[in-house]
Formats: sequence, structure tokens, C-alpha cells
Amino acid sequence: MHYSKTSSFGGRQELGQNFLADRALIAEIQRLVRDHTEGPIIELGAGDGALTGPLSRLDRPLTALEIDPRRARRLAARSGPRVDVVCADVLRYRFPAAPNTIVGNVPFHLTTAILRKLLAERGWSSAVLIVQWEVARRRAGVGGASMLTASWWPWYDFGLVRRIPASAFRPVPSVDAGLLTMWRRPVPLVQGRPGYQAFVKQVFQAPGRGVEEMVGRTGRVPRADLREWIRWSRLPGRALPKDLEAEDWARLWELVRG
Repeated sequence: MHYSKTSSFGGRQELGQNFLADRALIAEIQRLVRDHTEGPIIELGAGDGALTGPLSRLDRPLTALEIDPRRARRLAARSGPRVDVVCADVLRYRFPAAPNTIVGNVPFHLTTAILRKLLAERGWSSAVLIVQWEVARRRAGVGGASMLTASWWPWYDFGLVRRIPASAFRPVPSVDAGLLTMWRRPVPLVQGRPGYQAFVKQVFQAPGRGVEEMVGRTGRVPRADLREWIRWSRLPGRALPKDLEAEDWARLWELVRG
């Protein structure tokens, strides 16, 4: 066990943090991490250690991040030698460049900020996260993908494991959560990330009554190529950007790049 403090606790309060209280869910997450991930584990928002203990029994190096110094000290005092408890703000933490697995119960009010930071990191290879239900659905593209998901799909595969009832937490939040997985693709679907992401934003924000019209308004794809892409994608006539899959965006970006 090791305890270190890398940032002060003060400015950002962990308001809205709901701690895991469902033992079956905790065991499910432990199995998911054990069976489908590898390498060192970094736990986000360890809190009182509901996940830390089960994760430490996987016999893999574990770094537990917790912003509250009192909770971090208590957790360090009862953790085993393979657990490195770090008092740190996740949004300011410098993640290692070496491959690792991210696991955590993400505070609902910080979900988007934390996901943006994780997606921009280069080291981790897999993530198992508890996030707000609607965020989990949108990240996984269920019912339509968000601009954030489309912007990162060529580099990550998002998955929705299941819905988690609010009763699994203490205190009980006002909304359900979702168990979200993120896997870094070994080979990205596209090249040129800044340009691709700028194009995705351009399409999402373009006026129009369907994706064909919206892409056309960007002026980035010749009309003949755009019509061929629509046929190839087998999209309905009034499809919107949220209806596209990762492969659709990759093929469209190929047309942009020529």
C-alpha cells in the first residue's frame, strides 16, 4: 500500500457522488475487468473502496484515485501492498503512457468532462465505467450517437453492458446509471484526427433536413460521391448525423480526403 497526494482538495467538490452499494453489481464489474481486460488498473473516484477491494484481488497493480484526502487516507490504511492510493483530481491527473485499464464510478456532474479527458489520453486500452444512463446510451450510440461519440468512434469502440437502477447507490440518485465500456481500437478507422473531428462537428451543426443535405452544405464531398455514399450506407432518406455508424463516418471521411 502507498498513499500520495498530487493535488489539493478545495476548489472542486465531489457533489453528486453516489457510492456503490450493490454487491452483485460490484462482483459483476470485477468479473468484467478480470475476464475482458488486462494490465495495470487505474480506478477513478475510489471513495470508500467499494470497488478497490475486489479489484485488488485480481492480482494486478492498482492505482486508486480519490480527491477527498480523508477518504484517501482511510482507504490507504486498509488496502494491500499492490494498491497505490493517490489523492488526486481525475481531471488534473497525469495518466501513464503505458497500457492500462480504467475502472470507475464516475460522478454524474463530471461525466462529460472526465470522458473528454480520457478520450484524449493515449495510454489506456480499455475502460469499464459507471455513468449516468442517458450518457451511457448516447456514448454507445443506442438510439442515436452524439457528436462526441462520432468524433471519437474511429479510435474507440463503445459498448453498453446494461442499465443500473438508482437503488444500487447510496445516496440514491434521481436517475439510473449505465455500465459503459470503451475499447481503444488497435488500428484507427481513419487518419487525421483533428481534421476528421472538425468535419464531424461541421456536419452536426450544418442546417438541413437530412444527412445528405447537411453533408452537402459543408462543401467537402462532391455530390456524385455523396449520393454513392448514401447508397453504400443504406441510410433512410431522412437520416440524421446521429443515425450514422462508425463505419459510415470512416467511409465519408475517405471521400473528404479524396
